[in-house]
Amino acid sequence: MPFEVRTRSLPDRPAAIGSAGPFTLVVDRPADGGGDGLGFNGGQLLYLAVAGCVSNDLFREARALGITLHRVEISVHGDFTGDPAVSTEIGYDVRLVGDADAARLRELVDRVDAIAEIPNSLRRGTPVRLRHAELTGHPHPG
Repeated sequence: MPFEVRTRSLPDRPAAIGSAGPFTLVVDRPADGGGDGLGFNGGQLLYLAVAGCVSNDLFREARALGITLHRVEISVHGDFTGDPAVSTEIGYDVRLVGDADAARLRELVDRVDAIAEIPNSLRRGTPVRLRHAELTGHPHPG
C-alpha cells in the first residue's frame, strides 16, 4: 500500500500541520531557529519514525508469537552534523515488559531489528528525490 504524507504551513507562519490520512501532528522549527517552537522539527521526525516503526513492529510480531507486551519504550539517539547537515549514526534502545521470558523477548527484539521497515530503509540508503515544485512568486512593490 503506497503512503502519502503532507505538510501545510499555517497562514504566514513557519509551523505546519503534518498529515497522513486522518492523523496529524505539528511540524516546526525551534523558536531560536526562526520557528514558532510548536512542534517536531525534521530531525526529530526522522528519529521518531525509527521509534514508531520499531514500536509498532514489536507489538505486531509479539502478537504473532503469542506474547503480550505490557509496556514498550524506544529511545532513539543521534545528531546532525556537516554542511549540509546529515544525521550521524542513529542508535536506538528498547525496553520491554511482557509475559515471556527474557530469552523470548530478546528473540522478538532481534527479529524486529532485522525486519523493521524504517531502520532498514535507512540502512539500505533509500533514495529521496524532488519530484515536482510548484512555485508562485509575489514580487515586492518597488
